[in-house]
Amino acid sequence: MPTRIATTQAPAAVGPYSQAVSASDAPGSLVFISGQVPLDPVTGALVDGGITAQAEQSLKNIGAILAEAGLGYEHVVKTTVLLADIADFAAVNEVYARRFTGEPLPARAAFAVAALPLGARVEIEAIAVRP
Repeated sequence: MPTRIATTQAPAAVGPYSQAVSASDAPGSLVFISGQVPLDPVTGALVDGGITAQAEQSLKNIGAILAEAGLGYEHVVKTTVLLADIADFAAVNEVYARRFTGEPLPARAAFAVAALPLGARVEIEAIAVRP
């Protein structure tokens, strides 16, 4: 039975969805992490500092949710990166490469979109697998 994963170390969901959902607690089951925009979980505001700071915060939020599920970045098997401006891809890729370092690296898709919630420049979602 799927279970909701929630932590105060990442921003609360701003709509009718969960921060993450675990398919089960069994080894090999998947954990689906909702798209994380660069909100500071304490202030609820977008972080300042441009695309690099925003990418770092989005990935930090994912890390907090992974930790709540008892997982780490090494358990991520797939990510999707949404960008308000595809010109930000290289900067986001640099930040991303600092978080995802082990083999195998997660599969990934990256898209430019017309707009993101709250005026964010990046949103990242992830799927992890339980060991």
